[in-house]
Amino acid sequence: EEDGDGDAPAVFLCGKCRRPVGDSLSWAGSDEQLNQIMLKVHDNIVIGNEPYVSSTRKEPGLVVNLACRGCGSTLGIMYTSTPKELDFKRSYFCFGVENIEYVLGSADQQVAVVDSKDMPVTLELQEIVEQQMIKIKALAVTIGHRLMEIELDLQTKSES
Repeated sequence: EEDGDGDAPAVFLCGKCRRPVGDSLSWAGSDEQLNQIMLKVHDNIVIGNEPYVSSTRKEPGLVVNLACRGCGSTLGIMYTSTPKELDFKRSYFCFGVENIEYVLGSADQQVAVVDSKDMPVTLELQEIVEQQMIKIKALAVTIGHRLMEIELDLQTKSES
């Protein structure tokens, strides 16, 4: 909720560099036996190119590795092909719970919270900073124009 009374979403972070990799709004489920949580697609994840056969006998299928876009650490797997009983996991990001952390808040808020010394400068972070700078510049220009209008109005009144 916008007024702050509602529960904030949980944001899942890379356990190594603390880059946001998803939130509870993209929740797709969990698997306690394999110690995994399943999330929908997120931009901060790199999907591996080479599928391989899962080494888990309980859950056979073709999988690709998922890595953090920031630091490259492995976060989990994504099933690309599964037996019928595992179809519910196909195409979801299955993160190993040991590879991620979580905090409350939104993924946008977490970009500002993460210590910049620990977070690598990436194109995504640069884009976020540039977008914020554009907003700040637009606000400064608007304030400058408004201030000039007020000064002109005051000058006109003092000359009268």
